[in-house]
Amino acid sequence: MTAPAAAPADSGTRTSGPLLLGIRHHGPGSARGVAAALDAARPDAVLIEGPAEADALAALAADPETRPPVALLAHAVDDPGRAAFWPFAAFSPEWTALRWALDRDVPVRFVDLPAAHTLAADPTWGDGEEEADGTPRTDPLAELARAAGHRDPEQWWEDVVELRGDTDPLAPFAALAEAMTALRERDGHGGHPRDLVREAHMRLRLRAARKEFGDAVAVVCGAWHVPALALRTTVAADRALLKGLPKVRTEVTWVPWTHRRLARRSGYGAGIESPGWYGHLFAAPDRPVERWMTKVAGLLREADHPVSSADVIEAVRLAEALAALRGRPRPGLPETTDAVRAVLCEGSDVPLALVRDRLVIGDALGEVPPAAPAVPLQRDLDRLRRSLRLRPEADERALDLDLRGTTDAARSRLLHRLRLLGVDWGAPAPGRTGTGTFRESWRLRWRPELHVRVAEAGVWGTTVEAAATARAESRALAADTLGEVTDLAERCLLAGLADALPTVLGALADRAALDTDVAHLADALPALARALRYGDVRGTGTAALADVAAGLADRVCVGLPPACAGLAPEAAAAMRDRLDALHPAITLLQDAAPGPRPDPSPEPAGGGGGRGRAG
Repeated sequence: MTAPAAAPADSGTRTSGPLLLGIRHHGPGSARGVAAALDAARPDAVLIEGPAEADALAALAADPETRPPVALLAHAVDDPGRAAFWPFAAFSPEWTALRWALDRDVPVRFVDLPAAHTLAADPTWGDGEEEADGTPRTDPLAELARAAGHRDPEQWWEDVVELRGDTDPLAPFAALAEAMTALRERDGHGGHPRDLVREAHMRLRLRAARKEFGDAVAVVCGAWHVPALALRTTVAADRALLKGLPKVRTEVTWVPWTHRRLARRSGYGAGIESPGWYGHLFAAPDRPVERWMTKVAGLLREADHPVSSADVIEAVRLAEALAALRGRPRPGLPETTDAVRAVLCEGSDVPLALVRDRLVIGDALGEVPPAAPAVPLQRDLDRLRRSLRLRPEADERALDLDLRGTTDAARSRLLHRLRLLGVDWGAPAPGRTGTGTFRESWRLRWRPELHVRVAEAGVWGTTVEAAATARAESRALAADTLGEVTDLAERCLLAGLADALPTVLGALADRAALDTDVAHLADALPALARALRYGDVRGTGTAALADVAAGLADRVCVGLPPACAGLAPEAAAAMRDRLDALHPAITLLQDAAPGPRPDPSPEPAGGGGGRGRAG
């Protein structure tokens, strides 16, 4: 198994065969190398590792409204929860290759196994850490670092790729291909079973591209796959590996991604520990250490931590000295971190934690254009959030709402409806929120996986309101306990789902009529009282709910005296807590409903319901 020789870097030079550029996913050094190699070779077509269905979406990467980090999201049409992401940052070599081709009108293709097969496969066949026989899977970077005498593969990779510059843009790819070839020959079997199938598909796509464009084709893929793509095999042998693969109907689109999520294993299993640092290395035109220390100083000053210009200069000098002592070509993340701690943070790990969270990792959130395919529910959500001026953000932020305002009331309804659908963009937060108040507090944070939740919720309807209504009705009919239905009734009122209330209230009346346990009835009443008060505050009709609540309160008041008799200490304490919650609930019911009202102070049998009454 032999990797193709790299072409010389003279301007206009092309390789005698396909140009195989083995990269590390999300490696800024690889990204710079890919750009330089493509400029030198000027191929007639570019092939990129990624699901084959993404060919139709490639052009959207050049849309002015597309801003990385973004990800390709594939999900099964009939089971949206079965999904996978292929993330791209600005410093990802695949993204660099994609933009290079689109900016020059060069045809671009994605050549990896279609997501239709990937999502249909047994999960144990995926990007696991072990082979089918239970033996550990080869980590190429760790193996190469160990061979070079390094214990830390991340540091080794930084030294040999990220922190060095090469005059020959193709030389690093040739060296890396040779090293991967040796590793795969040593392993004998050639790789993980899934890799063999994926590589068979890549070879078929490469053959098709060569038939269409000739040998002037560049392939950008994980370095581990380069020897397999250079391997001479037959079409029949490759097709045999793909024969009989399971398949599902699949939809693919672009979705926003975050730097923080780049540290997770997803899609092709790539992950990095310091996406913010790598993004800085890729974007810095020169003096990356000086520019990094300036960023750190700015962040610390915003947090009221004093940092002077002299401190920045000393931190740069210390980072360079540490790199020289450790035999590194330039300061890497360990050296800059040590220098930041010692000089800018005065030895404290507290401000250093802020630097790591905000800069080393970061929470940059990408954007995708409206033209990107989306399920109808996602389109309705996008329309609503734009009209309500709710912008998805990767950083958690507080949102205080005044429900007397039209816009804030609509925002509250949207967030409550999304929670009913399992799309937890926002979570109620402690604050000015309270029973009957016009104020409501939320903590908002958009996470990329919420796109999958929206796709899953699409089975309930094409708009947020219709989907939340259908979901609430389904949950009401399937509820097993009275508490579940009362909680659902409260949530429907908060979400303004008037169309769901008849079904929910019908289920509530049925469960209340059948439940004879006074404790269950008492536990359900506070939620109903809150729901009535919420409905009053929000202007929602709650007459039917008031009737159910009043009947429930009557039954609780009648049944409490015998229920409080003969209790053991633990049960008596629980009943006392229940009564503590029950009294304000009955008071709310008195305020909310006209006419005869239940006695708010039922007297338990035996002269009191105090703690400690034992049988």
